[in-house]
Amino acid sequence: MKKHIPNAFTFGNLFCGFLSTSYTINGDLKSATILIFIAIMLDAVDGRIARILGVSNPIGKELDSLADIVSFGVAPAYLTAYSYFNYFDIYGLIMAGAFPLFGAYRLARFNITSQEESLKHFKGIPITLAGGVVTFLVLFQKDITLWIFIIAFYLLCILMVSRIKLPSFKKVGLPKNSVLITLFIFYMFYLFAKAEFKHVPLLFYIALSIYILFISVRYIKEKEPKFPIKNKMFVRRFKIKRKRSSENKDA
Repeated sequence: MKKHIPNAFTFGNLFCGFLSTSYTINGDLKSATILIFIAIMLDAVDGRIARILGVSNPIGKELDSLADIVSFGVAPAYLTAYSYFNYFDIYGLIMAGAFPLFGAYRLARFNITSQEESLKHFKGIPITLAGGVVTFLVLFQKDITLWIFIIAFYLLCILMVSRIKLPSFKKVGLPKNSVLITLFIFYMFYLFAKAEFKHVPLLFYIALSIYILFISVRYIKEKEPKFPIKNKMFVRRFKIKRKRSSENKDA
């Protein structure tokens, strides 16, 4: 049962990507953007939960990539096609289609990278970051011109498949005030959503509760006392004393 918990978050990520695409096709771009942000929240915790529970496996990694290409590749591409690239008719879909293509190649390269290397750094920007930036730009479509968006859009495509090494923060511990910071960020996001939308989507409350719970558990685990050096020294001394005592008995 424990091994399926991270997969549940991954499926939530995938479902949000599907819903976002559906909302985009129906013309509700604002709800579509919120669903992509919720997918980002779910994607941020599934891998960490798997490592905390000690249930990381190849199936989870492949499933995460499949969810990412939908939520952060296809969904932002549809957002782009129905917003900025809507002026180009059918050619807008073709132009937006470059994003999931570059993203798929980036994910394929990531999947054949060793786990030790992926924990240290990324090659090219993650598709989650690229999809999040595109979604953020679409959210403020009124304030960002078409040509600036086009340049940013294709620059993100190139950066995804580039070999630029970016630091990975998967092993970085949480800061002391991480819970308060998280609550503040989501409270500000809640105020923004409440101001922009007639009603805040129910999925937002669910994702927010899950994310805060995860941050709280991770924060508690970071505060647990750990004495790895002392324990190792004690074990070594104990082994040496035991070895000497056995040698004295033999003598």
